[in-house]
Amino acid sequence: MKNILLFSCFIASFITVSAQKKPFDASNAREGESVEYCHQHIKLIEALKDSVFARQFEKDQAESQKLSKIPVPKGTVYKIPVVFHVLHNNGIENITHEQILSGLANLNRDFRLLNLDASTVQQDFQGMPADVEVEFVLATKAPNGACFNGVTRTFSYYSYLGDDGSGQVDEIISNNNVYQGQWPGNKYLNIFICGSIGGAAGYTYYPSGNTATSMSNGIWLLHDYLGSIGTSSASHGRVLTHEVGHWLNLPHTWGSTNNPNIPTNCDTDDGVADTPNCIGVQSCALNSNTCNSDDAYWGFNIRDNVENYMDYSYCSKMFTEGQKTRMRTALLSNNTGRSNLWSPANIIATGITGDLILCNADFTSNRTTICQGQTVEFLDVSYNLVTNRVWSFSGGNPSSSTTSNPSVTYSQPGLYSVTLSASDGTTNDIETKTNYIRVLPSPTSLPFWEGFEAYTSLANLPNWEVYNPNNNNAFVLESNTAHSGIKSAKLVNFDDAPSNIDELISAPIDLSTIPSGGAVTLSFRYAYRKKMIEDFDYLKVFITNNCGDTWAQRKTLGGNQLSNLATASSWAPSSSQDWVTVHMPNVTSNYFTADFRMRFRFEGEGGNNFYLDDINLYAGAPSNTVVLGVNDEASFSNPVLYPNPANEEVHVSYHSQDVNDVNVSVLDLNGKVLQNYFIKSNSGQNMVMFDIQALAQGSYMVKLSSTKGQIILPFIKK
Repeated sequence: MKNILLFSCFIASFITVSAQKKPFDASNAREGESVEYCHQHIKLIEALKDSVFARQFEKDQAESQKLSKIPVPKGTVYKIPVVFHVLHNNGIENITHEQILSGLANLNRDFRLLNLDASTVQQDFQGMPADVEVEFVLATKAPNGACFNGVTRTFSYYSYLGDDGSGQVDEIISNNNVYQGQWPGNKYLNIFICGSIGGAAGYTYYPSGNTATSMSNGIWLLHDYLGSIGTSSASHGRVLTHEVGHWLNLPHTWGSTNNPNIPTNCDTDDGVADTPNCIGVQSCALNSNTCNSDDAYWGFNIRDNVENYMDYSYCSKMFTEGQKTRMRTALLSNNTGRSNLWSPANIIATGITGDLILCNADFTSNRTTICQGQTVEFLDVSYNLVTNRVWSFSGGNPSSSTTSNPSVTYSQPGLYSVTLSASDGTTNDIETKTNYIRVLPSPTSLPFWEGFEAYTSLANLPNWEVYNPNNNNAFVLESNTAHSGIKSAKLVNFDDAPSNIDELISAPIDLSTIPSGGAVTLSFRYAYRKKMIEDFDYLKVFITNNCGDTWAQRKTLGGNQLSNLATASSWAPSSSQDWVTVHMPNVTSNYFTADFRMRFRFEGEGGNNFYLDDINLYAGAPSNTVVLGVNDEASFSNPVLYPNPANEEVHVSYHSQDVNDVNVSVLDLNGKVLQNYFIKSNSGQNMVMFDIQALAQGSYMVKLSSTKGQIILPFIKK
């Protein structure tokens, strides 16, 4: 067989790659897909231009050739410590732990010949699929000895800047949630899960002395090409097997080029005797026989090994014995660092001995914000060994549990903490998440108006939820800028980096009384400027009819639609002319439920500040006049609360248009009702007095509501 240079689909740390997106090359993709498999042909040319790399690569391949003459012991299973580094921007690329385990299971299935489909290979290759005798085990110890579950997570918009993987690695080193530092490539197989990796499904390094100890000596994968569940699928589930083959010095079945289905590929070879020469396929073409000549190993003209993991087919299911030998030989190399991975000392250092202990109690849930009476599913994700557990659910039913996945129902509004005490029989750990579950208040009625005048802060309000997944600037209360009154909701977008998401989400609003043929309008006002004219921020509005289980997008404003004006400095509106009024009459009848909610999402890409005011939801056609629950048509108007601040008593006076029932309540800032009265309003002026001596110092609200509307008045207890 011919001696040729072999190079996997990689990005070397010493190569500067342009961040400009490369055009899609369909010749390097599987049939029907819009993602290339590798960028070998580009990266090999670039890498070999570096003389240092070229000399070292030649030495590495020479060592491999020398090692290949030494019999590789069989019956010994090499165990490799693996770490999955999830680089995400709080999108779908932040895959679940279950999907990661699915990907790892697929990898071990394929390398240990546990895949059932191996028995169905085409007749020419029956009996040939090989057990590589290599197993991949999640590491349980970080480089500093800290216990973890084999997965790190790093928030960064670099998840989608994948043309040069070095930037992604730097982000993980600096910001992951386990250990901020290098994860050496001769101690861990580092697998990086991202939203984009330069247009490829996956890429990696061949064994190289240049990067032996570097963290970048790993594998990059798109999130939707790992495992068979979650964002991925069975047709994508073997890409990791393919890339690990490259990582262990296997080329494609057609040889050293990166593009299949090219006739000249018959003139190259993959360095493995028992894989027939071929040009490579992009689909499951089982009768493919692309290099029509006698094969030196077989002694006759044989069909292509289409079902090989190192081809591009959709029916890959085997490695050959020759590929097994080549991969196990790669694991003997001291120069490339592969031999250290499975050494006894490294197995102990990375915690893959199988001696698991509990080092961290942790849990997650399917939701954290619910309506009254809804149920939350909790999941124990403690690591690495739990034999018993005790849950405590403040405000929940049941209030405690010992199961791994309890279901808990919450009936009263408020913020509730959850505690998990886990044990492995010797070690105990406790995790408490304060105010983890948010139970929303009872639905308010139409018309609904929010001008933010009643609040001193947007934090932990019963009526509004602030969502800030980027953990930076969030929606806050602005006290000196508004369209109506003096307050609005403000997002400081001027100083934020690109790719930020911020949301303001309402509590439930009851639309169930609207007839199916009726009309509902959502109106609001916003003020915004770009920072530079080319900026492209988004405002998106979503609605739900089931308290937030599912959302539907109903409005999108972006780029010049949002604003065609730019201000280079941090901006604030200075007149009514700076505000835009939006009317949304597309709240259709299938949303006329008691659990209607609305969500305002701002997606920042480097623009200027954003302001939101006069959110108005009402029955009927769009109106340029704010439709209040307290207006000429409502049951009460001109409300006044005094004194404020108060010590002993609070008085609320209002004018009623007619005789009507009014519900008057005193609430804390979590929406809990502390005092409640039903009164019969008379036509004309009315007054209600509250004794507040029993209240602790702090902020409270008085809520007046009737069938025609409501209003909330804040006050402070001295």
